[in-house]
Amino acid sequence: MSIEDRAKAVAKNLEGKAQEVLGDLTGSTKDQVEGQIKQDHASAMHLREDLKDKAKDIVDKA
Repeated sequence: MSIEDRAKAVAKNLEGKAQEVLGDLTGSTKDQVEGQIKQDHASAMHLREDLKDKAKDIVDKA
């Protein structure tokens, strides 16, 4: 598990949430969609880290 990668994912998620809220406030569909895409990317980054952790656990138990 990389703390740095997890931190990057959290930052990307916060950036996406902020952009989506900005889009909601301004009525910008572009910002809403781009913000959601950033949040989805952050979720994928977290999933990747979770999978790496699981793989490490399996290798350590073997």
